[in-house]
Amino acid sequence: MVHDLSDRPADRRAGFARWLAGRDCTDCWKASRDSDTESKEKWLATKRAEEQQAAAEWAERFDMPSLEGPERALAWGERSRHQLMTAAHTLLVVEGSWDEADWAELEEKARSITRAGWWIDQVRHEAPHNRVEMEGLHRRPVAAWVAKLRAA
Repeated sequence: MVHDLSDRPADRRAGFARWLAGRDCTDCWKASRDSDTESKEKWLATKRAEEQQAAAEWAERFDMPSLEGPERALAWGERSRHQLMTAAHTLLVVEGSWDEADWAELEEKARSITRAGWWIDQVRHEAPHNRVEMEGLHRRPVAAWVAKLRAA
């Protein structure tokens, strides 16, 4: 690519020319950026498929009912329910002081909520900084979410 350096002061042309030489041209930069977007989209699609598979296996294993709602919300709701319930189980039962009776009561309450949007809203509310990944759930948001689930 050709650059007109005539508008630059003479003492700055050489430095700018060296800087330009180390950069991709606009077309190359755009092509690189677009291919990177495609790889990110592919990675995200793969991650979503893995999460969806894990959520489906979990729902079957723990006899969770199918969710209801718009078609585009069902998969998201299933992933959200799975992520919230597994994070809560880890924090409350595995690491916390809940026994299996306490957990069974909460699990039954979770089975009664079949609206996909409810589960999605919990993820949005409890971890708005991290909507793609719920792995970062902290104790306070899980405790708040459990209180909402019990009250629902």
